[in-house]
Amino acid sequence: MTIYGCGQDEAALFLQMAPRLGVLPTIVEAAICEANVDLARGNRCVSVDHRNPVTNSIIRGLSEIGVRYISTRSVGFNHIDVEYAGSVGITVGNVAYSPDSVADFALMQMLMVLRRMKSIIRRTDIHDYRLDVVRGRELRDQTVGVIGTGRIGAAVLHRLRGFGCRILAHDSYPRHGVDYVPLDELLRQSDIVTLHTPLTPETHHLLNRQRIAQMKHGAIVINTGRGPLIETDALVTALEEGRIGGAALDVVEGEEEIFYADHSDKSVKSGKLLRLQEMANVIISPHTAYYTDHALSDTVENSLTNCLTFESGYRHG
Repeated sequence: MTIYGCGQDEAALFLQMAPRLGVLPTIVEAAICEANVDLARGNRCVSVDHRNPVTNSIIRGLSEIGVRYISTRSVGFNHIDVEYAGSVGITVGNVAYSPDSVADFALMQMLMVLRRMKSIIRRTDIHDYRLDVVRGRELRDQTVGVIGTGRIGAAVLHRLRGFGCRILAHDSYPRHGVDYVPLDELLRQSDIVTLHTPLTPETHHLLNRQRIAQMKHGAIVINTGRGPLIETDALVTALEEGRIGGAALDVVEGEEEIFYADHSDKSVKSGKLLRLQEMANVIISPHTAYYTDHALSDTVENSLTNCLTFESGYRHG
């Protein structure tokens, strides 16, 4: 099994777990690309990370050297053309990992925006210890709209119940004991809107200019899903005009060229991201909600077991 885009922490876990499961891993630090596809020759299974797109030319190259299964170390598939992979004989699988990692982070983001923590931290860092002129809000007094109630969304629902707030939900497949409402109604009523739906052609710019205009005045937006779920230009405008009260974004459009790298000594070529980071009521984090020891361990273990399960079916199919 060839494992691409593997950092030191992941590599250590793969090397620890693989022998127990009877897997011989080939660790490649670099993300998969056309130049290193051949490193998978002789293996039917490869593992890729979510940070870089797996282009159709890469998929075709993998197929030509005998790869039949791609395991992405993520829940989402938006960086891989699954349909094209199937057309050249490759199955694509994702991994499940602890939903608590992202759910905890989403709740933390809600609380930080409600309590204006970015502004507080900025002031205390320069030794200004005065109280803010604007008081914070309590979560129990808010209506929280959860868009997408799969494993992560369900974990968010579970946590929200403990705060005593009103909860609304929207999903194509209602499955939990909360009030499911149409999307436009959720947007009109919610003080906080949190996104936990996969990125698909149908959900691209789910929060577009028209839907953001429907939102309750002063509402807060939380996104730990995928950046393109939100039309960034429309969100920036709504924040600047004060129609949206704040945002916490662990993912942003165009992050692929920026996140997971040190840009402290170079310019960031994203005016939208820079504008968002300037705002005292916006918190940006670099796609890190999933990144806990428990979730990483789950990801590595499930990447290995996915490939073993595929191989078992391949041998007996």
